[in-house]
Amino acid sequence: MKNLIHVKLRSLIFTLGLGLAMISCQPQENLSPSDLDAQEFIQFKNGDIIPGQYIVVLNPTGIASRKDLSYESAQAAMRRTSVAILAKYRISEEQLGHVYGSTIEGFSINLTAEQSEILAKDPAVKFVEQDRIISIAQGKGKPGGGGGSTGQTTPWGITRVGGPVNYSETAKAYIIDTGIDLDHPDLNVSSTGYNAFTSGKDAGSLDDGNGHGTHVAGTVAAINNTIGVVGVAAGALVVPVKVLDSRGSGSYSGVIAGVNWVAGDAKSGDVANMSLGGPVSQALDDAVVAASSKAKFAIAAGNSSANAGNYSPARANGTNIFTVSSMAQGDVWSSFSNFGNPPVEYCAPGSSINSTWKGGGYNTISGTSMAAPHVAGILLLGGVKSGGLVSGDPDGNPDTIAVR
Repeated sequence: MKNLIHVKLRSLIFTLGLGLAMISCQPQENLSPSDLDAQEFIQFKNGDIIPGQYIVVLNPTGIASRKDLSYESAQAAMRRTSVAILAKYRISEEQLGHVYGSTIEGFSINLTAEQSEILAKDPAVKFVEQDRIISIAQGKGKPGGGGGSTGQTTPWGITRVGGPVNYSETAKAYIIDTGIDLDHPDLNVSSTGYNAFTSGKDAGSLDDGNGHGTHVAGTVAAINNTIGVVGVAAGALVVPVKVLDSRGSGSYSGVIAGVNWVAGDAKSGDVANMSLGGPVSQALDDAVVAASSKAKFAIAAGNSSANAGNYSPARANGTNIFTVSSMAQGDVWSSFSNFGNPPVEYCAPGSSINSTWKGGGYNTISGTSMAAPHVAGILLLGGVKSGGLVSGDPDGNPDTIAVR
């Protein structure tokens, strides 16, 4: 799959966080997640299998459905359940990575191929899936400077979906991405969030070292002030859920961990945005579907000029899940955008979108990554309405343009 920013896809050399990869000169069978934290500078591209890393999904245990359990309690219960299963096969708890107690019930783990086959046959296990890489690329254009030097402008996409509204409610937007610029003067960023990385330069901080997550956040909710840009639900609280590193890369297991945290933290009216994706992952799709009972999800359709039904989480389907394709000014289809009904529900502006960027700056880039947060902002304000039909939809069934 092409990355969700419309640029040429290429392999990346990057530092990997928890559960991302292994150094080739070490035997994969004996590495634990703590070993994985230390590995770096390995070449991967979007969708690549992570050697020795698996996602184990269990048959229902009842943990995720218990309304009396906090996120922390559900996680602790799932860890106990996971350890008990592993003990039957003398698999060390140290091999465990993430556990999932609020969406799918299961865990990520470092295993040999033989161990994965044994676990897959356990009656408590629904299925075992190999972990993969999710990557994004930097957008076209150079970041602008700090926000205080110019007056505020309204990006064309914000105008097209109905214009900005000063947000006064308490619901929040979870940005499942590269983090958010915590000090950006044009954003109202939560002081708490989630970080899937436990070591390396991306661990320990929710700050955005890439820019992508900050750009997404600005389209959703940039503040209506005298600087920079303005978002759809202007001034709404944006929550960083950091599952992609400073080079725009992560793992399916880490993304699921972020979705799992959102499910455990969200309240009625909250919205989550996922401007990321890759090859089909049943585990990721199932996690999003489960989490959509707690928050509404806006998901980028993808930039492969292909059927969105062949990519995750774009293909995830549910009442509160909205997969979004991209258009340019003039309501014309963006040539890079994925298509298909289902899973696409709406089309929104995604070409040449100006928004906030890391370092207090601004940037204009393109992709379905930019389209989805327009819908996330609309969802914060209420239901999505029809603003006409996009022209040039390659599937012959024009998508409805989302407006507030």
